[in-house]
Amino acid sequence: MLLDGKVALITGASRGIGKAIALKFASEGADVAFTDIAVDENTLAELRAFGYRAEAYVSDASDFAQAHEAVEKVVSAFGRIDILVNNAGITRDALLLRMDEKQWDDVLGVNLKSAFNFMHAVAPVMARQRGGSIISLSSVVGMHGNAGQSNYSASKAGLIGLTKSVAREFGARGVRANCIAPGFIRSTMTEAVPEAIRSEWVKTIPMRREGTPEDVAGVALFLASELSGYVTGQVVNCCGGMGC
Repeated sequence: MLLDGKVALITGASRGIGKAIALKFASEGADVAFTDIAVDENTLAELRAFGYRAEAYVSDASDFAQAHEAVEKVVSAFGRIDILVNNAGITRDALLLRMDEKQWDDVLGVNLKSAFNFMHAVAPVMARQRGGSIISLSSVVGMHGNAGQSNYSASKAGLIGLTKSVAREFGARGVRANCIAPGFIRSTMTEAVPEAIRSEWVKTIPMRREGTPEDVAGVALFLASELSGYVTGQVVNCCGGMGC
């Protein structure tokens, strides 16, 4: 039980990668709190089935005040926060010259500002505890860019810079900060892409398969646990080799 006695807070965890991480953490003994725009009661029930405490909070991660309120509620209910996973994210894809200001602002707000909001609220808690792990979900496109995703790529690149800075600021207090950079991960979004196109994408991946949310959750478990106790300020690719 790698996370026995730990309290984890995960943003945007009602489904997809966030949900997979929450379930993985609960299976390893963690009490789990998660936030989302709308709470999925089924996810909450699945988490509680492991026998540990789980709570869900409705919160807009991109809103500074709501993020701080959510953290205050978690600390009040659980007494501490040992792990923060910044998972909340959206896409609003368009070529640069067709992208409007709202598409840019929405993606930067949810994907990047939300991480600042929750780090700002959680870092003092972890500093007082003299320990903690902050994990942010970046992307391989944050490292390499992608046509039609300038907003998304910028937000994910920003997460890397933010994470490396936080690692330097709070390392002396025992607080670690790292990023995961997923590649082509199976999701409701990728499943909407025609099979022929998905097959062509898979051919570009050295491991010749899509990743799964569970693949990403395994990396998150490593970064959340003491197995990575001397790892901070790093970006771990989870991409089947496509980011090499």
